[in-house]
Amino acid sequence: MKIAAVGDNCMDVYDGMGDAYPGGNPVNVAVYFVRLGGEASYTGAVGTDVYGKRMKDAIGAKGVDTSHIHFLEGTTAITHVELKDGDRVFGDYEEGVLADFKLTQEDIDFLCSQDLVVSGLWGNVEHNLAEIRKRDVKVAFDAATRPDDEASLIAIPHVNYLFFATDDSETEELRGKMIEIHKNGPELVIATLGEQGSIVYDGTKFIRFGIIPCKVVDTMGAGDSYIAGFLKGILEEKTIEECMKMGASNSSITLEYRGAW
Repeated sequence: MKIAAVGDNCMDVYDGMGDAYPGGNPVNVAVYFVRLGGEASYTGAVGTDVYGKRMKDAIGAKGVDTSHIHFLEGTTAITHVELKDGDRVFGDYEEGVLADFKLTQEDIDFLCSQDLVVSGLWGNVEHNLAEIRKRDVKVAFDAATRPDDEASLIAIPHVNYLFFATDDSETEELRGKMIEIHKNGPELVIATLGEQGSIVYDGTKFIRFGIIPCKVVDTMGAGDSYIAGFLKGILEEKTIEECMKMGASNSSITLEYRGAW
């Protein structure tokens, strides 16, 4: 099983603690997928600064294929983070060279040689997803907390598995949103609800799963861990409930240490 993660990466800089950790939505999913025994690649861009080399080396050290990481003149993306009672609070985001990142045709051919492509809201590849889907490759997309953003709306018709996160509990409004998204194309719409677990809509019914209890040290990467576990289950042809459990279990591992990985 091989997944191709594509899009953004960033250094998560904990300003008050003097720490910096490599991360970013698709990068994290790739690392966590390998942690579960799968194979993964990451396609994206880093800068020519010290963080660029550190990012590529760190991703490669986790067993992820880094052959399609591009070095562009400039700075690697940075997200400023604070840790408050175990919850990460995001500050300013400096996009750096990712603002100019574009896939080449060779990149797209490489992505389509794998079993599933996964990207997200800040990946700058939403316009490429239609071509990837036309080549009969499954696509997963993480809309973060913003499924109504322009990038999400462009991506949704070309996505098999649409993930998004909310701190709200299951409500009639949330269910309505998931039904609306499903009508626009995805096979499954998955909402993660933090401490309240997750919910999936498959076009006919809502399926729910709770959490795997653990000691929470840092919530950074918890959602990406869920996505990796869920997609591993999908590729193993597990039931939706089993996929949700795999996601929750993988997330509980990440919650117990500081930084994404």
